[in-house]
Amino acid sequence: MARRTNRRDFLKQSTAAGLGFWAAGGVSLAADKEKAAVERLNIVAVGVGGKGRSDAEQAARVGNLIAACDIDDNHLDSFANAKDKNTGELPFRAVQKFNDFREMLDKLGDKVDAVVVSTPDHTHAPASAMAMRMKKHVYCQKPLTHSVHEARVLRELAAKMGVCTQMGNQGTAENGLRDAVELVQAGIIGKVTEAHIWTNRPIWPQAPGVTARPTDRPDVPRHVHWDLFLGPAPERPYSPAYHPFKWRGWWDFGTGALGDMGCHTANMAFMALKLGHPTTIVAGSGDVNPETYPGWGRVVYEFPARGDMPAVKVTWYEGKKDGKLVLPSEELQAKVLKQGEKLPGSGSILVGDKGILYSPNDYGAAFRVLPEKDFALVQKPPQKLPRNGRGDSGMKEEWVKAIKEGKPDIAMSNFGYAGMLTEFILLGNVAIKAGKKLEFDGPNLKITNAPEANQFLKREYRQGWKL
Repeated sequence: MARRTNRRDFLKQSTAAGLGFWAAGGVSLAADKEKAAVERLNIVAVGVGGKGRSDAEQAARVGNLIAACDIDDNHLDSFANAKDKNTGELPFRAVQKFNDFREMLDKLGDKVDAVVVSTPDHTHAPASAMAMRMKKHVYCQKPLTHSVHEARVLRELAAKMGVCTQMGNQGTAENGLRDAVELVQAGIIGKVTEAHIWTNRPIWPQAPGVTARPTDRPDVPRHVHWDLFLGPAPERPYSPAYHPFKWRGWWDFGTGALGDMGCHTANMAFMALKLGHPTTIVAGSGDVNPETYPGWGRVVYEFPARGDMPAVKVTWYEGKKDGKLVLPSEELQAKVLKQGEKLPGSGSILVGDKGILYSPNDYGAAFRVLPEKDFALVQKPPQKLPRNGRGDSGMKEEWVKAIKEGKPDIAMSNFGYAGMLTEFILLGNVAIKAGKKLEFDGPNLKITNAPEANQFLKREYRQGWKL
């Protein structure tokens, strides 16, 4: 135990090594290879299929990946047999394999420094919470959680345990997003009272059209551990309609278009406008049923004034209605589009009293300020945020830097920020289910005008699972 304690102390105190790593922009945590074994974090991956594959590979570049967990043996085997494209070696061949993240964390215990969670949305919170209670640093894919309540719990837990965290909305690392945040906060476009954010999602098969569970009962494939896939969700028979990938469109497993893209596309506006808890939320959408998310939706959030920033209305648009994308008004589009242009599948518009910031980008990382003739000579405001510019890999690097320096805020999408962002996003799904305008008491996590809607803020966990 003495050696482990010394190693942890070293990790907290190695500021100089962390700065060297950051300035170099590389993936090695130590210039001195003789110290690498001590300086590198021991990381485990929860989920190595789909996005989890790249998250685990990137984690292995910034630390020692010692174990991987997945409910699908095919995912584990594919990961273990993946060849390094440069050397032809099998870098993950010796990684320990598990199907249950609870078993993995219990068995490896103090050998683990940090955990990367890249599972379907409904298991983000239980895996992340267990890791943080064991004082492990956590990187979790977006959206941070499946429910508003879970987002609140993870935000508070990260602060209580003093761990370094990061949510995987990689646009946060883009220099363009940080430019946009500084520009808006410097007042270049004036007082912003409207924000419009849209996505072409959902693109998965459940929406629209599927309103009931599959009735067929195929055998569970031998490589799938179905009970572990279900995790805290209510029990139901296996179906290929859920796993793999298609889980996104089902209420019990995914978070719909809002959860899939909101933490990306609304991120710049949320950060730039210093948003917190909305006071009201109202949604209009396609047919709502107990099983799957609707095929289209429009959600309007109202936020109060914040310091010298005025109250702002944020409108979210998703999906297709009558075969057409649900988008901001043609009048607003005319103000931001050049002749012959069309709005892309996702983007955002911030409307100020001096100008408009238009981003035709998932992450808010590319933008123009309008009218262009009025802002052609405007200089960038002074830089206040650090620059990264390395996207997904940069998010992991920033997280590791935070761990090494013992400064959670270095990771800009830490759970203190990401928890608030996720609450905001998922309140849209609550409003879709409620079917009425909601008045929200953010500090007390309560809907005040429709008590029956409070049930949608939180979910009950299946026996054997806990938050």
